[in-house]
Amino acid sequence: MPLDPAASSPTGIQTHLRLGDVTAQIAQVGASLRHLAVGDVDIVPPYPEESPTPGASGIVLAPWPNRVRDGVWQDGDTTRALAITEPKFRNASHGLLRFTAYEISDQTEDAVTLTASIVPQTGYPYLVGTSVHYALTDAGIDVTHTLVNRSPAAAPVALGTHPYLTIGDADARELVLTIPAQTWFETDERMLPVGESPVSGGTDLREGRRLGDVQLDTGFANLRRDADGLARSTLAAPDGRTVTLWQGPGLDYVQAFTYTGYPGRQLVVAVEPMSAPADAFNSGRGLRRLEPGESWTLEWGIHYSR
Repeated sequence: MPLDPAASSPTGIQTHLRLGDVTAQIAQVGASLRHLAVGDVDIVPPYPEESPTPGASGIVLAPWPNRVRDGVWQDGDTTRALAITEPKFRNASHGLLRFTAYEISDQTEDAVTLTASIVPQTGYPYLVGTSVHYALTDAGIDVTHTLVNRSPAAAPVALGTHPYLTIGDADARELVLTIPAQTWFETDERMLPVGESPVSGGTDLREGRRLGDVQLDTGFANLRRDADGLARSTLAAPDGRTVTLWQGPGLDYVQAFTYTGYPGRQLVVAVEPMSAPADAFNSGRGLRRLEPGESWTLEWGIHYSR
């Protein structure tokens, strides 16, 4: 029997994309954006080939991003109980596709589409088809997600993604993070929202804060959008190099997470575009119910400038 080529890597088959001096690596497991570089400047930091995905790096979060308290939610008159995938905090975390090996359905030199189905399972009795399309640009990458409800009843869905950002060899502590959010979510000891407040002090990133001065695992809302309808968060180096993460309509929330456990990096930051905040299956905020056969498309991307 021939060996499955994905069996030699804990993140499955690796797809390598190139457009000019822009390169990317997409992992089959979680449809993860595993690496993005412009020339010799890493924008999404790589990790060792033999390593499982560290800290949910680059994965797609569906049919919910972030957490569901106790894994329990109310689906009309029915109480559902999801598998607990974050035992430390007793939550269901990061959706149902985190460890799924997607199918690579279409590929060119500079783009790839991966597909996976969310199948009916413990706590989620719906069949939802998903796809993610990665396409390189001359300065980064554009990403398009599509969800289609293939169930006979309306399916609750939300979506997010978990890219980590950096700027090559720049000292991460000196990088300035800007997020155009007017409010942030206060959380309890289990990292679940218990309130929402105007940004202030260490949560006010509208004018930028050094990564070395903040410690974040923080959800933000009420994003300011530019005239083209996009919300833009930036990471900037002292020499002017800048990484911009843009998120289109429907991606109305963002989670920022500073992380000191990334392989080969002292500090990185995840900037996670989301269509709903944490515990949306209980709050209903940002949660969308797709009718049978209905599809939903969401877009975001990363852009580098010197």
